[in-house]
This record gives sequence, C-alpha cells and structure tokens, in this order.
Amino acid sequence: MNWITNYVRPRINSLFSRREVPENLWTKCPECGTMLFHRELSDNLNVCTNCDHHLAITPRVRFEALFDGGIFSEVKVPEPITDPLHFKDQKRYPDRMKAAQKSTGEKEAMLVAEGEIGRTPIVAAAQDFTFMGGSMGMYVGNAIIAAAERAVKLKRPLVLFSAAGGARMQEGILSLMQMPRTTVAVQMLKEAGLPYIVVLTHPTTGGVTASYAMLGDVHIAEPNALICFAGPRVIEQTIREKLPEGFQRAEYLLDHGMLDRVTHRMKMRDELITILRMLMNLPPAVKGDLPAPEKALEEAVAEAAPEAEAKPKT
Repeated sequence: MNWITNYVRPRINSLFSRREVPENLWTKCPECGTMLFHRELSDNLNVCTNCDHHLAITPRVRFEALFDGGIFSEVKVPEPITDPLHFKDQKRYPDRMKAAQKSTGEKEAMLVAEGEIGRTPIVAAAQDFTFMGGSMGMYVGNAIIAAAERAVKLKRPLVLFSAAGGARMQEGILSLMQMPRTTVAVQMLKEAGLPYIVVLTHPTTGGVTASYAMLGDVHIAEPNALICFAGPRVIEQTIREKLPEGFQRAEYLLDHGMLDRVTHRMKMRDELITILRMLMNLPPAVKGDLPAPEKALEEAVAEAAPEAEAKPKT
C-alpha cells in the first residue's frame, strides 16, 4: 500500500488541487471601491476605469508613457552625504532608506531622464510618492539641479512631475536648504530662456509647493490632486472653521487662478507636446505617418519649381 500512499495519491491530489492565485492581481480604488484588474489598470495608466480617480504612478511607468516609444536615458545625479544627522526615530534613517529602496526598486525619490516627446527633445524629472512619501531631501535637490543644468547645457525645456509630502524630516535643516537651491536651479532655466513646465500630481504639499513646484512657466495638475502647503486638516484645527468643499484640490485652484490647466493623465502627453512646441517656437506636432512640416515644405517647393520653370513668361 505504500506505493499508493506515497505516489498515486499525491499525483491525484496534484491534478485536482486548487491552483494558487498570484498576489496583486487586483487593486481596490480608494475613491469608489471598485476592484480593478492589474492589467486593465496598467493599460489605463493607473486611472480608475469607473470613477477616473488617479492612483499613484511610478516615475519609470510615467516616463514610458511620456517619451516617444517609451525610450529615455537617465541623467546621473550626484550622491549626497548619507544620514548626515545620524537620525533615528522608531528606525534608523539608513534602515528606512533600505526598506524604501527594496520596496520601490529605486535609489531615491526622484528620477531624471532625457528623451523626445512628440519629436521635441526635453529633460524630465519625476518624484516617486511611494519612496518615503516623495519627500524632498538632499538627493532630490541634487536631482533638480542636475536636471536644470542638463536642460541648460542641451538647450532643452524641463518638465517636472511633483508628488511629495514635503521636506524630509530625517535630514532636518539640510532638507529645507533644498528650497532655495532648487529655486536657484529654476532661475537658471529662466535666464537661459528655456521653458519650465510643472505637472502637479496628488499630493504636492509642504516645502515642495513652497519652492520649485510653483515656479513653472506653466502649471498643469492632474484631476483632484491635493496641492497645498499646510493640509486642510491642519488649517481647520488652527482656524476652527470648516473649509469650502474641494478646498486645495486642483479644480479649486484652477478656478482661483493658481493653475493653468487640469488635464487627465491619458491626455497629458498630447497636452505637453502642444505646449512645449508652442513655447519653443516650433511648428505643431505631426500625428500619424505624415512627414515632418519642414520636410513637407521642402517637397512642396521642389514640386512647384519645375512647374514654375515650364510656365511661359508673359
């Protein structure tokens, strides 16, 4: 009977046993509660297909959707001093960094890249809210400066996607110093006459809002993004009054003149292409397989030349 127990029964059980379901196949929308299949959510750039709520998206996924063909190259960012204050709360700061790096697969809270969008060369920077809340520390400051310097060197516009809870408390005053440093970096772009476009995503708060996130030539926000310095709960507890509906959300700020556009994530690429080419004094982007405007003009002139020569003079 041993061969039945040891061989036959396990084989039968393996044929009829329930297959294990992989994790993370479904995501619950925090706004409407709809269960979203991971592939459907990914195809829609992490936007809920039921209520259009914009979920968090990583910089790499954003860049793959932004750049032509999803092709881009990373810009190297100088490494800052690690744990300058030897900060420790419930965990040591280096341990928190290692945990964030392991969970996100990224080195830090900002990614800088260069490539083309609608055949327009740009430099782009994006914050990752999943990395310690996208908090602004010395690395993020270095990243923005590196992005601005690269844009000035190549004479390209800079597009920045903000998503942060503010300055990184584990770096103390050194994180707050990034506010004037990044402001100087933005000024470099303005002196070079290069466009600086900021796309504010949910959430953009604290020292990030008080510095580089609100210094753009054009400010675009994703729908319903929270954009503020102090959050609504802090304000309500301070002034002891109920705030208006939708206060500090993208649509509210658009109505009150603090934003230029509120654009759906799926339409963001086309919106940026139009604005960038306009600011860079370039002809409108050509869609489809049509030739570029310059080439089309050259072909039209070449075709018209023989006809002009053959036409009899009067």
